[in-house]
Amino acid sequence: MDYERFFSADVPSFLRSPVREIFRKVDLQAICSFAGGYPAAVTFPTDQIPGLAAAVLEKYGTRALQYGATQGVPELRAAIAARYGVPVSQVQITTSSQQGIDVCSRVFLDPGDIVLAQSPVYLGALQSFRAYRARVDAVGEHNATSSIKFIYVIPDFNNPTGKTLTLEERKEIVALARELDILIVEDSPYRELRYSGETLPTLRELAPERTLHLGSFSKIFAPGFRLGWIIGPEPLLEQIYVCKQCLDLCPPVLDQYMACEFLTSGALDANLVNTIAEYKRRRDLMLDLLEKYMPAGTSWTHPDGGLFLWLTLPESIDTVALYDEALSAGVAYVAGSFFYPDGSHRNTMRLNFSFIEESKMEPGIKILVAVLAKALTNK
Repeated sequence: MDYERFFSADVPSFLRSPVREIFRKVDLQAICSFAGGYPAAVTFPTDQIPGLAAAVLEKYGTRALQYGATQGVPELRAAIAARYGVPVSQVQITTSSQQGIDVCSRVFLDPGDIVLAQSPVYLGALQSFRAYRARVDAVGEHNATSSIKFIYVIPDFNNPTGKTLTLEERKEIVALARELDILIVEDSPYRELRYSGETLPTLRELAPERTLHLGSFSKIFAPGFRLGWIIGPEPLLEQIYVCKQCLDLCPPVLDQYMACEFLTSGALDANLVNTIAEYKRRRDLMLDLLEKYMPAGTSWTHPDGGLFLWLTLPESIDTVALYDEALSAGVAYVAGSFFYPDGSHRNTMRLNFSFIEESKMEPGIKILVAVLAKALTNK
């Protein structure tokens, strides 16, 4: 039977995630994985989860197991509004911040529209923009056109590079958005994971009238809850609200109440102290190991927070071509070219330092260096 004829015109625009393909084929516990964006399991408040569930069921009863409002349960919306100093009416709960990206794409993009983005670009965002047949251009490498709908940016600890925009760069993005009269989609899942440096204002704080700020519980609570939020102007959220009705009706209600309890009790901030200390140690260890073992001609970013850093290798190295060899040797990474719309920069890679156990980090870096050294010798 010819199944191809049943697929919509959008299907050819869907991109496979190389990260997800790795997870399908490989037991992450059996290798040294620098590939995914997983948080460390030791940061999950597993000892508090039973108590949270019990407290929620005692307080809300069957309400916690029933359908809820599409915008999110009022208690969680109010807690997020209070934390970030905005009216409750400007908060929409999402089923993960990835859904926040997707729903913004669905609501604002037509086929042929243009999204301006940092280069390289978060792969999940690229997948979403391409799924709606939009084009992605780098900020600063575009021509003014009415087809540009919004600027997409991760200003704090960018995925994949780990870089943080300076205050001047943030102001430049706001100025560009105002000049072109377009929106800003500010993806901010890592903002609370700062290990050094100065906290800077969000783009939403600089341009609240045109910014949709996406947040997530995945990196500061647990990704299995699949909860995020959007803060933005009410007219924009109203259309997102209508769109979400046909996507999932409402975010998971029990999860929302548990997240609300975790947040309002002060447990989230207490857990963040431990999470930040854990990740800072892992980041520092990876930076020390790269300094110790990486061959000449290699450079990397020094992130102030988040989960990733970016490795740039000599031009002769093709990290896509080397991937299977590295995986066979027992180490995984994500080739940097997947984060570029044109597939360029094949001499780069993204390394994650949050997921891998510290005892595996040095062996993993040594394996990676051996693979790179062999490739350099053969050039």
